[in-house]
Amino acid sequence: MFEDTHPAHLDTSGGCDPWAPFRVPTSDARIALLRELRDGSVPVLVSSPAGAALRTAVWAMDTNQQRINFSVDERNPQLARLVESDEAVGVAYLASVKLQFELTGLMLVRGLRACTLQAEMPQEIYRFQRRSSFRVRAPDRHSPSARLHHPAIPDMLLTLRLLDVSAGGCALWLPDDVPLLQAGTQLAAVHVELDAETRFTAGLVLQHISAIAPGEHGVRLGCEWQSLGSGAERTLQRWIDLAQKRRRLLSLT
Repeated sequence: MFEDTHPAHLDTSGGCDPWAPFRVPTSDARIALLRELRDGSVPVLVSSPAGAALRTAVWAMDTNQQRINFSVDERNPQLARLVESDEAVGVAYLASVKLQFELTGLMLVRGLRACTLQAEMPQEIYRFQRRSSFRVRAPDRHSPSARLHHPAIPDMLLTLRLLDVSAGGCALWLPDDVPLLQAGTQLAAVHVELDAETRFTAGLVLQHISAIAPGEHGVRLGCEWQSLGSGAERTLQRWIDLAQKRRRLLSLT
């Protein structure tokens, strides 16, 4: 499924790399990830800035020559457009982790039995938590919150508790003394506070409403992030990554 397989816009201008926390730090680690893609025949979406895109898989790697080969169908009309671009972005998933890497020096290599798309070995690979995959369940104390105006009553300012958070969205608890919202409602300028140091503003779309548990005086609002700028996306991604690391450490104790 490639509905959410789109390259993130990684703007590293301005003298610093704000995406550095998500970059795979060593050559050995990058090679290991690419081998995992190859050995598992993991689908890779390769796309160019001009809009050409095709689904492929890592076929072979030459670490001495620093080249990587992707299996392709020579009859695919997108192939020529990719080669003409001479640069592209590869995106693939390993379990709940999204990998993204730049590909340069694209060329078509024809053999007796197969045709491959060859490129220089990626020098940078970024790891992101897959959208809507890893959910952080909010603690009971010092719970994250979201402040927003009720869409039907603009003068009503709400501060709602976040029940869980993911890269794709969040769940809000709506008390039963607040006028109910409808699925599909757009929630603009939601101020999210995950902890004392982690805050951002984004839009939400209410996807579904469900009961929390018997006896609870409220409902669960399942929402999807909208208008999540690059700064807010980085902030959210870091917070989720830290929460996942904390969970791993707790599981080892």
